Amino acid sequence: MANLATLFRVLLSLFWYPLTGFASAQWPGGASTRFYDFKVQTMRITKLCNTKDIVTINGMFPGPVVYAHEDDRVIVNVTNETPHSITIHWHGIRQRLSCWSDGPSYITQCPIQAGQSFTYEFTIVEQKGTLLWHAHVSWLRGTVYGAIVVYPKTGVPYPFQYPYEEHIILLGEYWLKDLVQLEQQVMDSGGAPPPADAFTINGHPGPNFNCSNDEDVYKINVVPGKTYLLRIINAGLNMENFFAIANHNLTIAEVDGEYTKPLTTDRVMLGPGQTMNVLVTADQPLGKYSMAMGAYMSARGVRFQNISAIAYFQYVGAVPNTLALPAQLPGFNDSLAVKTVMDGLRSLNPVKVPEEIDTNLFYTIGLNVQKCRSNTPEKNCQATNNGVLAASMNNISFIRPNISLLESYYKKINGCYTEDFPDAPLEFYDFVNGAPNNIPNDTQALNGTRTKVLEFGTRVQLILQDTGTVSTENHPIHLHGFSFYVVGYGTGNYDNRTATFNLVDPPYMNTIGVPVGGWAVIRFVADNPGVWFMHCHLEVHMSWGLSMVFIVKNGQGELETLPHPPADLPLC
Repeated sequence: MANLATLFRVLLSLFWYPLTGFASAQWPGGASTRFYDFKVQTMRITKLCNTKDIVTINGMFPGPVVYAHEDDRVIVNVTNETPHSITIHWHGIRQRLSCWSDGPSYITQCPIQAGQSFTYEFTIVEQKGTLLWHAHVSWLRGTVYGAIVVYPKTGVPYPFQYPYEEHIILLGEYWLKDLVQLEQQVMDSGGAPPPADAFTINGHPGPNFNCSNDEDVYKINVVPGKTYLLRIINAGLNMENFFAIANHNLTIAEVDGEYTKPLTTDRVMLGPGQTMNVLVTADQPLGKYSMAMGAYMSARGVRFQNISAIAYFQYVGAVPNTLALPAQLPGFNDSLAVKTVMDGLRSLNPVKVPEEIDTNLFYTIGLNVQKCRSNTPEKNCQATNNGVLAASMNNISFIRPNISLLESYYKKINGCYTEDFPDAPLEFYDFVNGAPNNIPNDTQALNGTRTKVLEFGTRVQLILQDTGTVSTENHPIHLHGFSFYVVGYGTGNYDNRTATFNLVDPPYMNTIGVPVGGWAVIRFVADNPGVWFMHCHLEVHMSWGLSMVFIVKNGQGELETLPHPPADLPLC
């Protein structure tokens, strides 16, 4: 994969298709244009002693890498050759003036139906680094995912010594069951999902799982003394994961596509949707060293896959068939290991954090148990006390609309959503230790397709507070259309009298793990018109309703106005 990445970078420097018909003032236009053709196809695959069909892009698992340079324009034609509906989300791409190409189903578009095509077009404005793309309908992103690698502009170096090689590390989960059927089964049951049948590294479970032979183990051959850049991406569905390499340190250089001050650690944790670039030097004796991916489970009473996926960091010149040295991962519920790294993250340079705030928001996040409304509770109400599991923000569980919210907003179609998502919870209490838990009598949520409307240019501060109903848990919260500064982060209930903020060099992220039994404070400027999804990136939590939508109104002039929809926008 390293040689392929190097080849692509050379090609990107030499060949491009310039856009025509755009004046330089008509930003965003893009320095060069990269064309990709994605065919959504089923592919027969054998893993874990089982053969099944999975949904893929171009018959690849994981899918193809999208390579580009900062400020390039990317055009991806997606043709659906499967019986399933599909959309593709370009996770972390801020989609300046291209909300129609963001991809979440029923938020910015209706799904691409079987036999149909849709072309995504966007400019990677002032962005570089490692991001990802994935399906954003049903649970298909369990197999429909891939890396986005955005290099700096030609001639612009990395802010660290150039690595000997670069490698993409995609962390995933694998199920034997069909993923569309799995989601339906979970939602019909009212209960929790089963754990994944395996973790994977670049699609390979490694030697700890049944029927995983030597071909189902990912390997990196390394030269002693050389430094390698690993582009780590968590593309999993429902699990957060630790990652470590036996006897080797990892120096974090980038998080969510933004450079950071170097931070050296012996392990990292990524939630689904999070990306991280780390530098690793092959400075150990010749040998084979395990790269391990294991579970981080902060919630109580949840079943999870406890077998690690293994890949090999293998020194050139090591004795063949050498036993791999095991990597030491933290305990599955070691939240201190997570907090220690998060506390150390800083942007590479001082940044311009919004200091004056126009809109202060306080959103609680967590789980709920609704009362059973089914005539067959043994089938449909399998949560505690015959309840039905749900999830919410500010105790409002999001209901997916039947047509795209962006289309409804643009065409002024009434009755599809409301504009009354509350700025704060209806009631304040001890969210962490005193949350209601008389299941299901006081653990219910309201339902609705509610949005929060922001004027263009609004400077927003958002406090995200974990709650203890059902269980406290680390929630990876992803905001579409923006990155944000994580100015504060802590345990317990948020208290503005004691909370300390970093307004000098906070990390700039698109997905923040709100800590188990804790809080995070983010700031951003709402300067991108459109309809933007914010949700937990644990897929089952999103299915249960842990999400909401921001509507950012138009500003002044063409560069602050949502463009008209593309001609091939799919219909519901």
